[in-house]
Amino acid sequence: MQDKTDEPTVTALVEQFLTARATRKPSPHTLAAYRRDLLSLAALVADDPTAPLPLDELAVTALTPRALRAAFARFAAPRSPASIYRAWSTWNSFFAFLVADGVVAGNPMSAVDKPRVPAPLPKPLRGEQTPEQLLTAVARDDGRQRDPWPERDLVVLGLALCGGLRLSELLALRVASIAGRDGERRVEVSGKGGRLRILPIEPELDRLLESYLRSRARRFGPRSVRPDSPLLVDRRGEPLRRGGLQYLVDSCYRRAGVNDRVPAGARLHALRHTFATRLAEDGASASEIMRLLGHASLASSQNYIEVTADQQRAAVRANRTNRALAGLIPASAEPVAS
Repeated sequence: MQDKTDEPTVTALVEQFLTARATRKPSPHTLAAYRRDLLSLAALVADDPTAPLPLDELAVTALTPRALRAAFARFAAPRSPASIYRAWSTWNSFFAFLVADGVVAGNPMSAVDKPRVPAPLPKPLRGEQTPEQLLTAVARDDGRQRDPWPERDLVVLGLALCGGLRLSELLALRVASIAGRDGERRVEVSGKGGRLRILPIEPELDRLLESYLRSRARRFGPRSVRPDSPLLVDRRGEPLRRGGLQYLVDSCYRRAGVNDRVPAGARLHALRHTFATRLAEDGASASEIMRLLGHASLASSQNYIEVTADQQRAAVRANRTNRALAGLIPASAEPVAS
């Protein structure tokens, strides 16, 4: 019989799992969320009222379906369905890793209820001309910035509004990510899970990129635009980081005076949603939106088409002529049989 001291601990296995996941190059934020979800639930299993023990002594054999169901029930109480779903998915991936490595015989998560979370609705910029107002304001030097760099700021907005790039994808870009001949330019994007996608660059955005790189070479010298250099840098020429990119986008909204047209905390993502919504409005199919945005499934892309259809119906409903028609229909009129 194996001594319990020889059993692998959950905390050690969590670190092995995170090390394996790191090879897929997720963002530090994503890795931190994995660790938080795994250790929070493991702590609840360890805190069993009948036999509590320190978390670092919790063995993998303690992760029974019954223990996990009880832990998830306690975990769920103060949290949103989306948080619970994310934790369930993380634990499911964790056990899939353990099964593949032969640490456990099977995945017990099938015995733990999986929460159903409605897909989040897209949240594009409000106002038909808001994207254009944003770009126009950022292109104009209003004298309020100590060190204006409109070429760089416009590239950030352009890649998000005309390419739908996520924050992590923007930060991962290199100068060499922009490839191809004139008229066939493209950007190579490393998306979620390391999935590569290729986005075509229209001539207008291509000119913005060329203008930005020329301005950068003037500021920091030709060596600053080597192919392996980060595409986006701050005003000191250092690689732009998460907080700096979020601050940059926030400042663009302030300069354009459109803070009230975007959900708080989602200002960069709203640009991506605007890109997708306009694709749907212009007739793109769900599969085309899926490829351009790097979605893992059609379901997420379909949301944009459904929201657009709802918006179209709302616009028709708001037409005053429809309300005038209502007064012309006799109350006793019955629908025509089909």
